[in-house]
Amino acid sequence: MSNLDRPRSGRFRFGAAAVGLALLAPLVACGSGDGGDGGVPTVNLYYPPEQNLQKVVDDCNAQAGGRYRIAYRILPRAADDQRVQLVRRLAAEDSGMDVLGLDVTWTQEFASAGWLREWTGERRAEAERGTLAGPLETARYEEKLYAAPKNTNVQLLWYRSDLVPNPPRTWDEMIGVAQQLRASGQPYRVITMGAQYEGLVVLYNTLVASAGGQILSDDGGRAVFDDGAVRALEVLRRFATAGVTTPSFSNTIEDQARLEFQSGAGAFQINWPFVYPAMQEADPELAKKVKWARYPGVDPQTPSRVTIGGVNLAVSRYSRHPAESFAAAACLRSPEHQKFSAINDGVPPTIESVYAEPEMADAYPMRDTILEELKDAATRPRSPAYQNISTVLSATLSPPSNIRPAETADRLRKAAQDALESKGVLP
Repeated sequence: MSNLDRPRSGRFRFGAAAVGLALLAPLVACGSGDGGDGGVPTVNLYYPPEQNLQKVVDDCNAQAGGRYRIAYRILPRAADDQRVQLVRRLAAEDSGMDVLGLDVTWTQEFASAGWLREWTGERRAEAERGTLAGPLETARYEEKLYAAPKNTNVQLLWYRSDLVPNPPRTWDEMIGVAQQLRASGQPYRVITMGAQYEGLVVLYNTLVASAGGQILSDDGGRAVFDDGAVRALEVLRRFATAGVTTPSFSNTIEDQARLEFQSGAGAFQINWPFVYPAMQEADPELAKKVKWARYPGVDPQTPSRVTIGGVNLAVSRYSRHPAESFAAAACLRSPEHQKFSAINDGVPPTIESVYAEPEMADAYPMRDTILEELKDAATRPRSPAYQNISTVLSATLSPPSNIRPAETADRLRKAAQDALESKGVLP
């Protein structure tokens, strides 16, 4: 029987990217993991800040019945800082780390370094049961499962229904509508993230997948950048030069995009679902005019394929309590706890059945659109060298107005291949 408090009403809190972040729980001092509660093993959970995760931890501890006790060790807020801490401690074979909350782009990197234990047998079956295919794909490396997806996320198209009766299906259509609105003196801008960081890589990756293209070969060993990737560059350049973006587009990240749209300057926004509750609180009148739709595609006949975010739960190779760690991870991402975290912390579930729960309707009015995108989602290039690849992609794509599709594709192909051939895990 769950000891979780009744979830709060339909209000939810979305994080600015992969996860929902709000107030931080107090940071607990690090421990060795040997257990100090009458011999009960301590399972150290290293996870990003999530406001109500401690309640999930407390419930899992109650359900464990004394077999183990989870201690929530809060990682830094910034993703880069999280990764640096994890990499340094795992490289030092730190046995005080047990369950790891990994950004979906890190699982392959950490698995290739030999830092993660494989999920096998019934553990693997439990982790895969009912889990959406896209999030599950991010947890695999060389056909083996090295993590269990805890939460996921996708971006949506947000639009002013008082200005645009029907949402555009493609980028070309959206650009055209925005130009018509500008000509008539109405709010017209298309607001999204274009700064030189991961958000720009996510934008480009979604365009590539939506155009049916590839950045890397299927085995992740070769930089491809095929015709679909070139087409994505053409769309991105046209968008950046069509006169429909904000002046700060090439410096905009998620929360800046949200604030610009809330100011009333935009007709469209492409962003994560965290913008929905923020808008309701900041400008209820504007919120009444804003609706959501599937992310625009590249071709009218083909739906978009949207890049997913999220967090996977992995068990450290150096954990002194692997059996208890696997059990703790399974509990933390169980259907009941995914539902609780979705409603209370705004982190979309990875288990499909959770979306059908009655309590989700109020918290996630856009849940059908989120689930529709998740069922045909795109993952970022799956490679242990992803961090290197992301760095060269964002540098080469920035600013998007300077893109020259064929030439830029050649530069991307060479830079990405160089990144793939760089050996080892970079801090």
